[in-house]
Amino acid sequence: MKIAIIGGGPGGLYLAALMKQLDPAHEITVWERNAPDDTFGFGVVFSDETLGGIENADTVFAEAMARRFARWTDIDIHYRGESHTVGGQGFAAMSRKELLRLLQERCRELGVTLRFRTLAPEVAELRAAYDLVVGADGVNSGVRTACSDVFGPSLDRRHSKYMWLGTDRVFEAFQFFVKETEWGVMQVHGYPYSDAGSTFIVEMHEDVWRRAGFDATEDAAFAPGVSDEHAVSRIRELFAAELDGHQVFANNSKWLNFTTVRNRRWHHENLVLIGDAAHTAHFSIGSGTKLAMEDALALAACLHEHPEAESALSAYESERRPVVESTQRAAQASLEWFENIGMYARQEPTQFCFNLLTRSRRITYDNLRTRDAEFADRVDTAFAAAQGLSGRAPAMFQPFRIGGLELKNRVIVSPMDMYSAVDGVPGDFHLVHLGSRAMGGAGLVMTEMVCVSPEGRITPGCTGLWNDAQRDSWTRVVDFVHANSTARIGLQLGHSGRKGSTRLMWEGMDEPLPDGNWETVGPSPLPYGPGSPVPRELTRADLDRIRDEFTAAARRGADAGFDLLELHCAHGYLLSSFLSPIANHRTDAYGGTLENRLRYPLEVFDAVRAVWPAGRPVIVRISATDWMPDGNTEHDAVEIARAFVAHGAAGVDVSTGQVTKDERPAYGRSYQTPFADRIRHEVAAATGAAVIAVGAIASYDDVNSILLAGRADLCALGRTHLYDPHWTLHAAAEQEYRGAAAEWPAQFRAGRRKPPTARTDAVRPRLSLLRAGQPGESVHLRWKPAGEGLPAVR
Repeated sequence: MKIAIIGGGPGGLYLAALMKQLDPAHEITVWERNAPDDTFGFGVVFSDETLGGIENADTVFAEAMARRFARWTDIDIHYRGESHTVGGQGFAAMSRKELLRLLQERCRELGVTLRFRTLAPEVAELRAAYDLVVGADGVNSGVRTACSDVFGPSLDRRHSKYMWLGTDRVFEAFQFFVKETEWGVMQVHGYPYSDAGSTFIVEMHEDVWRRAGFDATEDAAFAPGVSDEHAVSRIRELFAAELDGHQVFANNSKWLNFTTVRNRRWHHENLVLIGDAAHTAHFSIGSGTKLAMEDALALAACLHEHPEAESALSAYESERRPVVESTQRAAQASLEWFENIGMYARQEPTQFCFNLLTRSRRITYDNLRTRDAEFADRVDTAFAAAQGLSGRAPAMFQPFRIGGLELKNRVIVSPMDMYSAVDGVPGDFHLVHLGSRAMGGAGLVMTEMVCVSPEGRITPGCTGLWNDAQRDSWTRVVDFVHANSTARIGLQLGHSGRKGSTRLMWEGMDEPLPDGNWETVGPSPLPYGPGSPVPRELTRADLDRIRDEFTAAARRGADAGFDLLELHCAHGYLLSSFLSPIANHRTDAYGGTLENRLRYPLEVFDAVRAVWPAGRPVIVRISATDWMPDGNTEHDAVEIARAFVAHGAAGVDVSTGQVTKDERPAYGRSYQTPFADRIRHEVAAATGAAVIAVGAIASYDDVNSILLAGRADLCALGRTHLYDPHWTLHAAAEQEYRGAAAEWPAQFRAGRRKPPTARTDAVRPRLSLLRAGQPGESVHLRWKPAGEGLPAVR
């Protein structure tokens, strides 16, 4: 093949070297506009996985890299005058300049044509002359820009400012310096890359940056290679303690806003993007160099395995895109955590450290315990102490109080519509469904959305509380839960609004009933989605009637003995649709501003709270974002939560979306938790209201991680409890917890041990048992270069 590579960074050079090794007959030319020794940046970090791929692909190059690595396993976190060390992580870093020099040498050895200080010909010209054209020209890719119509780029410019610097202080481990200043929180990401220097990245939110006066050079135009010396000088002063008498160095250093690059596609015919040209991931979870070299490994393999370039490029994108998108989700969570680091400035230091370490959701409590059990023990102890408890029971099995209601643990069975009622009356199915989950160990079991009127149902199979027969049937369910478990049971009340009069879920989710069984209503005559009926706009008389239906249902719920009431103001149902500007276009006192959109849901809340027994809590479920450009955002959610708490809500159950079929959610594990996190720190911390996290929380490890990091007070799980009604009890068995927070019913106690498997019969050697868990063994490795009185660690 004739291959043209635009960009002489690590990704482009490594691809060239790999392809030449696979077939020396390939004719490969690399164009790089800069000189060979023009290197911007300092150190690059690699994971063990990436290094394994490099070693398998090119042992000569891998050995050359290994001789230059700084290696360590520790992370040091400096926060509020304390330093905490966490081990067992595993890092390898080297100078970016040295990496490029090695790659250039390897390419020359293999016969790759390198053209430095040379602009590449136009993309169209190269595509006509070469079998393959590779855009490896970085975050500001000219290839991507020239062919934006086929790649469909999306550039997300973030809110924090950062600057790449270096220092001659050789750190022994990865360093997070979290510095509280009069202008706000600033942080440094630092790590060694050789025996002579370390990378020193300074980052802060743009608001902090402006308050600190760093915007003085905002309008200055710096030539390529020229650093912002005013800012560098100021950083030297601000971080003098962190530098500890050492120098800080600039190299094309100026303030940047991180840009997350995504593309609809990465290839077209004989043209392909790799590295930062195709995708970026925030530096706080790794390096773009690592991703670019992984791209090169995958692309080279696919080109070698497939006879035609286009099929090879399709295979490459199919292989790499899921990996990259997973990395980008983690990176997004990490960068947003650092953007919002000021929210956590009052956290207890041990919890703050755990929060920082688990920010991307890739490291969890169990991961951390495997890496550094001693630090995990400290996290457990600190969490229990904060609750006024001793011992180290798993966080999920610590008790919690919502208002006046004591819960034995922090696990909630989330409301899940079952569509199995007849005329709104819950039957034996609901008794078994909710009763089995209450006996399964959860602290609180929630009903499905119980509707306040026949017209307020989603489907004909929805339950209700608009008559006494329904109340009496619910009483049977509540009495069973109270008699046969130590769980509490909560009632979720709601009205379907414009999402009503639809088929049962398994007959067609959100599909209208064939005969339009009942009229749907809403704040405005706007359908939920294509094919949905146009709701009738509610009048003042309608609003009063529906409010009274809520209060009548609440009275019946109290008579039935429910321990808690949750008002459903989420998922696009009636009260949610008043809150959302997507569904509410009213021009009266109930539409327009957020204050007006809140008016009716708060009226209903106040009316319900007034008739609900004072000793039992009322909470609210909200959609914290509409996942739409013109919809509610997390900032609106904070104000919505604050308003409900001010009106007496004892807790906020934080879900998202389902307000419109046009939504574009960013799905992923625990993807809704950041919204709960924000509300907990910006609203609940000052009021004592409980915050419940929900959404793709799939394991007890996720639950413990969320709670220990302080992102929520409780976790609600739905599908997990459909899979396993006794999930909480099984989680206790898996964690070897026994206690009142996960007490097995007497009839089931014979099954409280995890059933043995063949592997449990294996007997480990005695010496292995003695060695296991010895403090410091293979957990803490520091970078101690030669010349400091110790041999270099390699």
